[in-house]
Amino acid sequence: MSTAEPPACRRCRRFALWCLIGLLLFAPSGNEGLTAERPGEVSTSGVSATEPLAFPVVHIYFADRNGRYLQAEERIFARSEEEIDRGRAIMEALIKGPKPGLMRTIPAGTQLRAFYLAPGNRAYVDLSESITEQYPGGCKSEILTLYSIVNSLILNMPEVSTVKILVGGRDVPTLAGHIDIRYPFKADMSLIR
Repeated sequence: MSTAEPPACRRCRRFALWCLIGLLLFAPSGNEGLTAERPGEVSTSGVSATEPLAFPVVHIYFADRNGRYLQAEERIFARSEEEIDRGRAIMEALIKGPKPGLMRTIPAGTQLRAFYLAPGNRAYVDLSESITEQYPGGCKSEILTLYSIVNSLILNMPEVSTVKILVGGRDVPTLAGHIDIRYPFKADMSLIR
């Protein structure tokens, strides 16, 4: 008696295998129950440590307690296929400010008017006029504000290499009278501790 399998059985087994592969590829990830802590951020409580994390960790840079350096604060954002959405989420987190222990670098009341990417890997950040009107002043504070924005975007977005800051939809010479912001900035790692 032959043990060869009939062709119909082979087709059934192949079909079952493809169904299983499709089910694995398109099954829900199990992260639907995550709740948002802040817009764009999610809590990962309840996610097993052995599951691959479906939400990227982002480092947002705020001033240290003494206002001398930038220090990273880890945040977890909902994954987005659009770089624009990621940039906006990073900027919104900077504007909202840090968790206890660090100091905000952008004055309260500032709003993100627009965020967009341009050719040449340049990001444009357009902030409301309140960033200059409510600015506390000081050269070191202005440097930390600029590089908290620039470093947070460039170090978390591989598609961005320079950042241009606008206020009220236009070029302004400075935020608080110390640093010329008419030109785009690159990241500065020397300010991070």
